[in-house]
Amino acid sequence: MAKTSNINVRISPDTKSRAEELFKHFGLTISDAVTIFLNQSIIYGGIPFEIRLPNPETLEVLDEVRDHKNLSGPFDSVESLMKDLNE
Repeated sequence: MAKTSNINVRISPDTKSRAEELFKHFGLTISDAVTIFLNQSIIYGGIPFEIRLPNPETLEVLDEVRDHKNLSGPFDSVESLMKDLNE
């Protein structure tokens, strides 16, 4: 087996848990995902995706979701969903 090096990263327990759950669907561990990210960064010559600040409207919606405000649903029919979407 090839030699490996350790990287220690501090993240919130919630972020770690959510990432583990996501990567599990791809058959990946956090370590696998970090390795993929680092290799893609090397190939790309930088961060392999666009990084930008969200616009004010998006930030407002994210805050509302985080605070559980203005959330629609669940809907018990397609008609009630469509009515809510059209309002």
